[in-house]
Amino acid sequence: MSTLKNDFFLKALIGEIVDRPPVWMMRQAGRYLPEYLKLKAKYDFFARVETPELACEITLQPIDIVGPDAAIIFSDILVIPQALGEKVLMVEGKGPSLPHTISTQADIDALQVEGAAERLDYVCKAISLTKRELNGRVPLIGFAGAPFTILCYMVEGKGSKTFDKAKQFCFSQPYLAHQLLQKITDATISYLKAQVAAGADCVQVFDSWSGMLSPVDFTNFAYKYTRQVSDALSPLCPVILFPKGSWYALGQIANSSVSAVGIDWTVSAAYAREQTGGKITIQGNFDPAKLLTTPAEIKRDVTKMIDDFGVQRYIANLGHGILPNVPVDNAKAFVDAVKEYKKK
Repeated sequence: MSTLKNDFFLKALIGEIVDRPPVWMMRQAGRYLPEYLKLKAKYDFFARVETPELACEITLQPIDIVGPDAAIIFSDILVIPQALGEKVLMVEGKGPSLPHTISTQADIDALQVEGAAERLDYVCKAISLTKRELNGRVPLIGFAGAPFTILCYMVEGKGSKTFDKAKQFCFSQPYLAHQLLQKITDATISYLKAQVAAGADCVQVFDSWSGMLSPVDFTNFAYKYTRQVSDALSPLCPVILFPKGSWYALGQIANSSVSAVGIDWTVSAAYAREQTGGKITIQGNFDPAKLLTTPAEIKRDVTKMIDDFGVQRYIANLGHGILPNVPVDNAKAFVDAVKEYKKK
């Protein structure tokens, strides 16, 4: 930590006293930045992800342009299905597509956990290169998708508002679902350990679809596996869990090995603080659509958000990824509002 010029993020993550909250934005590297769109026009999605120099350049763009307190490596959660042997396509305007879906014992048996992390070495090379290029300006976050969220894509074969097919698989064939979740978990742990070895200062686990589950099913199909990931990684670095929509699990998560929990905008600061009892740091939870207002309104709303959460054990962020149509000046206004925050 001593080599970092800006350690607000890591301090807040482990509960040290800070003068103001740190700030970064989910999906800050990418789609709303004109500089990113120029690269997107030249290289397809997986070329951007799999070329360390491009991933590094994209990761650094928001640091140079918007100025957050942490960088997050440019990659994708669906590299894990690829590493397990599944084909993943990115369809412009439609999102991810996995032509071969998982439905049988044979499908699960064919998945290659052994060597999965090595097959994702390009991400680790991007992390090492980015760490060098950052030269201590800000910490670097590594990440992976949570096992349940990855299962959703591998069973459904594409994005979905409800993931009924994936949930049906879990409920009707739990024996197979747990086998698949364990394989994803094992690959994810080795992958995240490799990211930390390559230089990631902390890791975030994105459970984008865990909010689809009831509290009981969350514990059984989601938390059981993210807990394994955080238990394996927390001795190496701080772990942030972002279980979008799973507000009911905050108390459970606060008693786990994670350092911080990300929340979306449907959770009040008071409820989040009450449920977590000051045991872990809270990250969130500005509605990304509010970045489509004006810089003055953004500053007002950010100030209120920090007033509500308090400065300590808090990381200012969005409640989900930044939208593609957010003006860069508004993204900057969000970051600047946090940096300029003064307690009344």
